[in-house]
Amino acid sequence: MTPEEWNITLFTAGIAGLSTLCILPLGLLTAWWLAKFDWPGKSILETFLSLPLVMPPVATGLILLELLGRRGWIGGWLHRVFDLDIAFTWRAVLIATASMSFPLLVRALRTGFEEVSQEYEDAARVEGAGGCQLLWHVTLPLSRRSLAAGLIQAYARALGEFGATIMLAGNIPGKTTTLSLAIYQHVQMGRDATAYRLLLVSVIMAFVAIWVSEHFQRPKRARRQASSSAR
Repeated sequence: MTPEEWNITLFTAGIAGLSTLCILPLGLLTAWWLAKFDWPGKSILETFLSLPLVMPPVATGLILLELLGRRGWIGGWLHRVFDLDIAFTWRAVLIATASMSFPLLVRALRTGFEEVSQEYEDAARVEGAGGCQLLWHVTLPLSRRSLAAGLIQAYARALGEFGATIMLAGNIPGKTTTLSLAIYQHVQMGRDATAYRLLLVSVIMAFVAIWVSEHFQRPKRARRQASSSAR
């Protein structure tokens, strides 16, 4: 691999990791809120959060561009007040990957939170735990495998993100080019050898991420099968 290809690979891996860390706090609170509480309009929020999973990624990217571009509501305000641009910068890559991977993290965490026995939480409440204490000291430790699996799934999704990224960040060499964008660019230019090298790197990274995620989810599946057999 050339130095440029290494830089693209490291940039993609770094952005994917940073975006996963950025969505973690909000993902935790959102998943806990959805798993443990009921309120009017909950199904609307659930549907809204799942939209990036079923909408074309370029559609999500277009929405982000309308919001975060210089003429957008948020992007225009940031440019006027702070002279800060989002679209077509590395920040756009970060936001695009985070937006596309957030639903996966929430779904994995919500499943883990829902599987925590209510008895443990009730016992903690009797001892005086409540709110964030309950989440941090009881629910989250008992859902640690779901947390790990969700983080890895979100990271893997961020690694392969293309549609939203190219709409919001473009494909600017040395600034916003990720592995997916680079593969597409080299194929368009007829540089198949380079495209296949980057494709192999992408496959290896995705394979490792999915394999590790399956490792964390395997004990949970075993418990479900044991429970079904006992019934």
